[in-house]
Amino acid sequence: MAGHRIESTPFASVYPLYLAKVERKGRSKQELDEILRWLTGWQQDELEEELAQGTRFDDFFARAPQLNPARQWIRGVVCGVRVEEVEDPLMREIRYLDKLVDELAKGKAMEKILRKEA
Repeated sequence: MAGHRIESTPFASVYPLYLAKVERKGRSKQELDEILRWLTGWQQDELEEELAQGTRFDDFFARAPQLNPARQWIRGVVCGVRVEEVEDPLMREIRYLDKLVDELAKGKAMEKILRKEA
């Protein structure tokens, strides 16, 4: 079965959309990057390198140094789909990221977004 088109999309082409979404709501690039680092284990310089290289979503998550085990506590609906019910592993990771970006844009506290209370 062919994958979703987003899987082969360069992460760098979607990152500005995430950034615009959070900045419209008064949040910062630093907060967005903190979420990305928390989820994937990338260091800031590595994250910036992945963006500069035009890494595709599938490679971005496949090469992530350490996917955060607390991501299993990410629950809710993104684009009408419950993230915890997504069967495809890569799409689930992308939906986790989408959900975290949504939470940031909605003004949720970083401690809650990063599941520090889970």
